[in-house]
Amino acid sequence: MTKARLLRLSVVLVSIFMILLIIVYWDNVGTAHFYLHTSFSRPRSPGAIAAGEDWEALPDVDEFLAKLLSSSLKQNSSVPRKTEQLLVQGSNKPVLSNLEENVRGYDWSTHKDRTSLDQEKLQVERQRTLREFCANSSFTFPTKERSFDDIPNYELNHLIVDDRHGVIYCYVPKVACTNWKRVMIVLSESLLDQGVPYRNPLDIPREHVHNTSTHLTFNKFWRRYGKFSRHLMKIKLKKYTKFLFVRDPFVRLISAFRSKFELENEDFYRRFAIPMLKLYSNHTNLPTSVSEAFGAGLKVSFSDFIQYLLDPRTEKMAPFNEHWRQVYRLCHPCQIDYDFIGKLETLDEDAAYLLQLLKVDRLLRFPPSYRNRTASSWEDDWFAKIPLAWRQQLYKLYEADFVLFGYPKPENLLKD
Repeated sequence: MTKARLLRLSVVLVSIFMILLIIVYWDNVGTAHFYLHTSFSRPRSPGAIAAGEDWEALPDVDEFLAKLLSSSLKQNSSVPRKTEQLLVQGSNKPVLSNLEENVRGYDWSTHKDRTSLDQEKLQVERQRTLREFCANSSFTFPTKERSFDDIPNYELNHLIVDDRHGVIYCYVPKVACTNWKRVMIVLSESLLDQGVPYRNPLDIPREHVHNTSTHLTFNKFWRRYGKFSRHLMKIKLKKYTKFLFVRDPFVRLISAFRSKFELENEDFYRRFAIPMLKLYSNHTNLPTSVSEAFGAGLKVSFSDFIQYLLDPRTEKMAPFNEHWRQVYRLCHPCQIDYDFIGKLETLDEDAAYLLQLLKVDRLLRFPPSYRNRTASSWEDDWFAKIPLAWRQQLYKLYEADFVLFGYPKPENLLKD
């Protein structure tokens, strides 16, 4: 009787083991091949704090899954790296199929005259600032104290995973995210052009770049792994290189307003502009299409937009749209230990340095930055007609993004 029970127990344990093995193997081997130069040795800058390099003690299930994942990764380390033998050459000109890109244009200069930044020290300083304020109990903001496990899956939809190179990118709209998404598509080979993976980021059509089905994001893990999804997220967060790019919060708002309300955008007109015009400009019987509205001179003003952000009814109806949602709500910087923090203000230098750290600079280059990018110097003009009290409320709304990422408080906008 005892032997029969032991036999049945053994069968059950072996079955569970095989199921877990199949889950991990299918994802890491069946859906993508791995290039592992970042998977286990994350490219931290040499001066960065090394205490986090050793894995902390994991729960039993995490440790078990980590060993299985490691086993699969080692098996795939012998896969020939044919793509790494190719130095991708950028096209002479981009294909411009989007109104926003046509309006902005591209800056194709090499910027060789720019002063090179000490990127290593810069990264150490940015990460130290972030860690210090995340640990500072006197500095508070919503969601700061919650753990990673407390973050709902739908709030993890901005974390894009590339298993081939061991990279996780948290994208922030209005911070060069279109081109960084293109880079992630090239690295992960998640999109094919006539059966062949894209090699040049700018060859990827914009409509495919922002298609959610194109990218593997953390919020999709639940459908794939079920109850093991959080365990695998934590393992990948410890092993992979995690990066994000940020921008001066007020300048990001100006950029969002320009691209979504100054250009004809049918979706944003219907979802946001019509309610704003009704609530804050007292318009009624508005046209149903954006072209009709623009033809009649009916456009959302920057003042309308600021009122909308400050209106307590806005968040009660639905969370902020991603284009003006705070970075701390998109990327959870106090719950996720980012290895690289880039800034739009130093995009060219930061992008080149990051691709070197990831050891993919021979595979691709970051697309040239836009010319006429919304500049910090425009803040005074844009906020000139915004009442002081509104500006102060707006700063409080975005204060965490200013502080966590080292942007100075815009005193000139917050005082008479």
